[in-house]
Amino acid sequence: MGNLIKHYGFFGILSLAYEKVLTYFLFKQAKIIRRPFDCRGKKNIQIGKGFSTGRYCRFEAHGQHGEINIAIGNNCQVNDSVHIAALKSVSIADNVLIASRVFITDLNHGSYGGDLHSDPLSICKDRPLTGTPVVIEQNVWLGEGVVVLPGVTIGQGTIIGANAVVSKNVPAFSIAVGNPAKVIKTYNFEQKKWLAIHG
Repeated sequence: MGNLIKHYGFFGILSLAYEKVLTYFLFKQAKIIRRPFDCRGKKNIQIGKGFSTGRYCRFEAHGQHGEINIAIGNNCQVNDSVHIAALKSVSIADNVLIASRVFITDLNHGSYGGDLHSDPLSICKDRPLTGTPVVIEQNVWLGEGVVVLPGVTIGQGTIIGANAVVSKNVPAFSIAVGNPAKVIKTYNFEQKKWLAIHG
């Protein structure tokens, strides 16, 4: 208890206790959801055991009643100001670490590829929502300020560097950085090292 008081202070401990009680009523499986927490479409969101958030997070699920549009696995940690928005599916597997100010979405206002194209003269907010599922596999770490766009799969054990914009799939056991995100290293299991990709 002494270490907790040193770290959080007396009033910080009281605040954590209050948030722990609220978490129990909001998502019983979660470890702690710090407030303020904006949750839209709660019935379409599934949270695993041990889930925790920082402050100012916003989760919004736009699907039909009874669908699970946002599924978060066990022991995931989400830090401050993370925004997750889903129309079809955002699936986050176990043990994922998400830094602050990360944006993950499977949706767009309108359609800009394939057979359907939204009229640029139409009002943006009135364009119908379209969605393509996002999958984030287990043990992924998303760095500060990362953006994950619709239709992306990020493979197991991958690290996405700070402020990267992920617009295409990233293979398992990689490190990707930049805008758009590009793989710069992969993990070599024989050498037990992260090896740079040249060229």
